[in-house]
Amino acid sequence: MSEDYLVLGDKKFKSRLIVGTGKYASFEETKQALELSGAEIVTVAVRRINISDSSKESLLDYIDRKKYTILPNTAACYTADDAIRTARLGREAGLSSMVKLEVIGSEKTLFPDNEALLEATKVLVKEGFTVLPYTNDDPIMAKKLEDAGAAAVMPLGAPIGSGLGIRNPYNIRIILETVKVPVLVDAGVGTASDAAIAMELGCDGVLMNTGIAGAKKPLLMAEAMRYAVHAGRLAYLAGRIQKKLYATASSPFDGTIE
Repeated sequence: MSEDYLVLGDKKFKSRLIVGTGKYASFEETKQALELSGAEIVTVAVRRINISDSSKESLLDYIDRKKYTILPNTAACYTADDAIRTARLGREAGLSSMVKLEVIGSEKTLFPDNEALLEATKVLVKEGFTVLPYTNDDPIMAKKLEDAGAAAVMPLGAPIGSGLGIRNPYNIRIILETVKVPVLVDAGVGTASDAAIAMELGCDGVLMNTGIAGAKKPLLMAEAMRYAVHAGRLAYLAGRIQKKLYATASSPFDGTIE
């Protein structure tokens, strides 16, 4: 397991849990949750942080840049042009050239606009960004994003903030068979078992925010998610037993050792 890394672009990470920074009660709680999660990648919404006035308190003041890789995201962007501008702004502000690309198609569902997402991906890849696009659980679109140069694909498990867990594991499995880039489940994780299921399917990582920040005890949930992602990864690598309709005795009757 010492060599089991999550590889995104030209970077390697030991932790396969990526955490968001919104919805916490305070910046201090955000900082503590990050530490307990064991995450190495922290996503921040470019539009929701102060990157212009260094005299004012900012979320970035609570994130150790030597310890965490900042993953700026284009949350709240509804057009390809808007998302592209936001990604450029994050890079110019010194956040990162790796970007979680979101182009939202509906305020009600927060489902992605996949046509605009693909358009923005192509532009940002040409500009040297490491693009991690948030998409729906569509294997066809996942392949198109890979072909466009995306460094990973991030299919939703369920609508953003819903906590419904992995609603369509079969599509996730097809995506895993369709693309060669890392597959990171993004959105919908509500508790530790949801994260473990995603990892047991063979996903390369899980990104979450509300599942931790919205819990009754966010710090405890951050720690739970840390172990869940790790356990799910180990279980996937170990290979589960075959499911059977009838029982199989754990202790053989013929005296042999299984």
